[in-house]
Amino acid sequence: MDPNASPPPKAGSYRWVVCTLLFFSVAVNYIDRLVIGILKKPLSDELGWTDTHYGYIAAGFSFAYAFGYLFGGRLMDRMGVKVGLPIFVFCWSLAATAHGLVGLIGLNEVFSVRYPWFSWAEGGLAMTTLTMPMTAAGFMFARIGLGLTEGGNFPGAIKAVAEWFPVQERALATGLFNAGTNVGAILCPIAVPWLYERIGWQSTFYLTGGLGFFWVAAWWLIYDAPSRHKRVTAEELAYINSGKPDVEEAPTSAPWLSLLGYRAVWAYILASMLAGPAWGFYQFFIPDFLERRFGLSLQATGWWTGAFFAIAAIGGVAGGWLAGALMNCGWSLNAARKVSLLVCALCVVPVFAAPAAGNVLVAVLIAGLAGSAHQGWSANLYSVVSDTMPRETISSVVGLGGFLCFFTGGFVNGITGMILERTGTYAGVFGYFSGMYLLSLLAIQLLVPVIGRPQES
Repeated sequence: MDPNASPPPKAGSYRWVVCTLLFFSVAVNYIDRLVIGILKKPLSDELGWTDTHYGYIAAGFSFAYAFGYLFGGRLMDRMGVKVGLPIFVFCWSLAATAHGLVGLIGLNEVFSVRYPWFSWAEGGLAMTTLTMPMTAAGFMFARIGLGLTEGGNFPGAIKAVAEWFPVQERALATGLFNAGTNVGAILCPIAVPWLYERIGWQSTFYLTGGLGFFWVAAWWLIYDAPSRHKRVTAEELAYINSGKPDVEEAPTSAPWLSLLGYRAVWAYILASMLAGPAWGFYQFFIPDFLERRFGLSLQATGWWTGAFFAIAAIGGVAGGWLAGALMNCGWSLNAARKVSLLVCALCVVPVFAAPAAGNVLVAVLIAGLAGSAHQGWSANLYSVVSDTMPRETISSVVGLGGFLCFFTGGFVNGITGMILERTGTYAGVFGYFSGMYLLSLLAIQLLVPVIGRPQES
């Protein structure tokens, strides 16, 4: 079957039900992740945190999420998404609700730990001491638990898309389920200030954290592999299996080191490390940027943060649609993917001007365009993995790239907190990210000249 062809009239559409399930898993994922960013100011005031302490909390999540991505992707390839994905959602829901337990810690308790760190003065490793309020440490540990368990969500979702969608629909399906990040991110800043004012921050974490348990029940009732699902017609199954990229199948659970033999893996890794941390920065610091730069109230910060994520939601769908539309017009897979990535990369460039915007609307529009472009970029970058790699390795590759992305993001978040405490401005961080996408695309082009063919070194 022609990979650019439209589905037969009677092919069926149950694959979009699966996409909807993935959409809601991602929405819940982001609600649980973003609550702390919305409540940063009242929590800092009530619990005695500094910007540096918050940077440590954000960094703890990013580092943990990196390892969660790495091992989550690996476990997803071994367990399969039917069993693996609900296990991860259940565990991260437990971690999300555990944030509320930090309220049981006394405000005067202090956490202190000594650890080795490179010192220029010492000419090598030297012991240093990290000290913070025990409440900040409690949130950091809860965020670590959340990061470790949330890391399996995207590798599992990408694997499910590869199993349920033909090549010409993958970026669109990825963009649609990835739009759940923005729906969760839109609802969170609007609802959380309202909840905080009425039930307090502890109950807010309990309520939002409990949403994932409902999703787990729905997944067990609805999901199965397409070849075994009773609601999938023979025509839809044939369409799902049509137009597969020209990549050889690999044995299940291929060793990690063997994945490094593919140039496509290196391209994905570099792009993930250079551009990927931008989204973590938006999640944790956009509310604070808007409040700090324009002196907004908590509720106003929530509404403008919701507006940022609403704009960003457009990009994931539009970026995925663009690649599919170009292929349906006769473009090659390679050209469609790379032109879509280029459009997204160019749309990020103006974000360096966001801190200089004269009013909050202009700042949100500039930053929102960059966030939208990031989502479109991600939809196509994830699809590059499924376009170039054997199906049995997809979650492992996504997990490996995500590990390095969020490990890098941990340093970015920690350093951002220190920069804020010293300079009070976000200008340098926005400027850094404005050029990273074009640099990433250059790396992809050099390492993967033609998407859709085996790219072994």
